[in-house]
Amino acid sequence: MALVPVLFAAAAAQAGTGSDEMVSKAQTVSKSGSEASFKGPEQFFTGNVNVYMSFSPTAELPASGAFVIFEPGARSAWHTHPAGQTLIVISGAGLTQEWGQPVVEIHPGDVIRCPAGVKHWHGAAPGSAMTHLAITGDVNGKNVDWMEKVTDEQYRGK
Repeated sequence: MALVPVLFAAAAAQAGTGSDEMVSKAQTVSKSGSEASFKGPEQFFTGNVNVYMSFSPTAELPASGAFVIFEPGARSAWHTHPAGQTLIVISGAGLTQEWGQPVVEIHPGDVIRCPAGVKHWHGAAPGSAMTHLAITGDVNGKNVDWMEKVTDEQYRGK
């Protein structure tokens, strides 16, 4: 274990970073519940959806994170993201769809990566609530472009 600090110091020296620069930055800890939470607005969601923000964009990491809880049958409207989005399903069963593609079932542990500008929606399956962690890129203070609501027929995959 005594070798670990030596390796870090050697790596810093090799990268041209002095030890003073290495200790000038500090990690931060945001306690659960310290960020905003809100009900998903009716103009962007069908059904009951609650959003619990985990972190906001910074200059160092221009992305936000939120746990989003969809009650059974609840879903987002069609939308795109200027810098893409990654979803990690935490619990329940859900659905997602890319414009022009079939509806896909999603389950705990599934990771959905949606590239920038791809029109899509996501939400809970008809008989199950679903929670996902959404990590969304940010471009100049914007992370989503909302579009029309998903129809019942689209939701059912028809």
